[in-house]
Amino acid sequence: MSLQKFKTVYAISVYVSLAAFDNIVIGLFPPLFSNISHDLDVPVSAMGVISAINILATSFSSLFWGYLSGKFNRKKLIIIGTLIWVAGVWMTSLSGSFIQLLIFQIVTGVGLGCVAAIGFSALTDYVPYKFRGMILSLWGMSQGFGGIAGALLASIITTLSNWRLPFEVLSLIGMMLVIFYFFVEEPHLGNTEPELQALIQTGENYTYRITLKQVMTMIRKRSNLLLFFQGFFMNIATGSLIWMPTLYISKIESLGYGTKTAIIVAAFLYGIFQIGGMTSSFFGYLGDVFQRKSYKARALITAILVFMTMPFYILLFIFPIDQLSLPETTNSVTLFFSLLDQLVTNPWILSLFVISFFASAAQSANTPNWLALITDVNLPEHRGTVFSVANLANSLGRTVGNLGMGGILAIVSIYLHHPGDYVLTMILLQLPLIPSALCYLIMAKYNVRDIYHVKKTLDKRGKII
Repeated sequence: MSLQKFKTVYAISVYVSLAAFDNIVIGLFPPLFSNISHDLDVPVSAMGVISAINILATSFSSLFWGYLSGKFNRKKLIIIGTLIWVAGVWMTSLSGSFIQLLIFQIVTGVGLGCVAAIGFSALTDYVPYKFRGMILSLWGMSQGFGGIAGALLASIITTLSNWRLPFEVLSLIGMMLVIFYFFVEEPHLGNTEPELQALIQTGENYTYRITLKQVMTMIRKRSNLLLFFQGFFMNIATGSLIWMPTLYISKIESLGYGTKTAIIVAAFLYGIFQIGGMTSSFFGYLGDVFQRKSYKARALITAILVFMTMPFYILLFIFPIDQLSLPETTNSVTLFFSLLDQLVTNPWILSLFVISFFASAAQSANTPNWLALITDVNLPEHRGTVFSVANLANSLGRTVGNLGMGGILAIVSIYLHHPGDYVLTMILLQLPLIPSALCYLIMAKYNVRDIYHVKKTLDKRGKII
């Protein structure tokens, strides 16, 4: 392997790890709601408010960071952003009141906004054009598994000490991550665009930078608008999935197991049910292959898979947990291995796993192809800002999905008892996957025009500069 290839692989590894830690921070908080609320003597509902404000702080700050990514050195910016979220997480562990917790989570959100926007912008300039979907799938996949890791980290470490320890551990790991950034080579803007290779090989740089006047033009672009709406609807559905542990806690308790046992087993099930997400790279690669044949292909393939996600998740929600045999203990290790044994010996649990694999696999096709399309239809200096706006739309969707779960559940629970009320509510919140898939279908024809425009512009700039 050449030195330059090693530097590229190293940089991609660091930025993918960065995306994972971004979501570990997000996933860490919800499982600790009851512990934190009890310690700070506030209602559990107040934790939901803090979580929502953290998401909004992350999303709105990413607009600012995304704009900066098109103007300044991204390596320096991302080090600053990482230090901000590390400080926010550390201070969260010291919170002694609701107000302190709220302020420190806002600080954390501001730092995470930098990670989301600038990390994506930098990564697109490392990724070779023909492998764009496949490599970006690692970014999306690491985010998903980061959220699961955060939830497991919170559940396991808290049993060893208290709710503050997971935040302390994560902040220390974050500080170590900063060290790795110093060895990352700052990529040149547009470094991997085929149309700019002749320019780059002469030792010249792509010097175009974003201006405020261009922002509204970028937002009004048809492909971008449809990507924003697609992400909003998609995240209503996926945002409701954070309630899956709650659904399975209810199902396991209905079988006669204690609450503590149910909480641990549900967390493990939630993690196991996301394994299909590992196919994300395959679907990103598939998008790359077909996109080289037609600029419509990536959107059309993803539309089909997004639509298929809905029936698989609905089946997962309604499928019963039967013949579950677990020891009545709160020992995480014992319960984990007992659950693995059930996957082999219990056909009901095995069937659940198979259904979940297809559901999470179909869902995983969205992220790499969505990220690749944002990259394909926008100029290099615009990508960070467009991603930030898209990320805001995604966050609003997740917020609607999360809050919608509570609102719809309150109505449904009047007529149905646990776990039937959770099942019906989560089924209803998968319906936005229909307009999400339709956005891709409509988008396909606009992708052709917008991708040609980007390539034509880059080809012209590559020759003139």
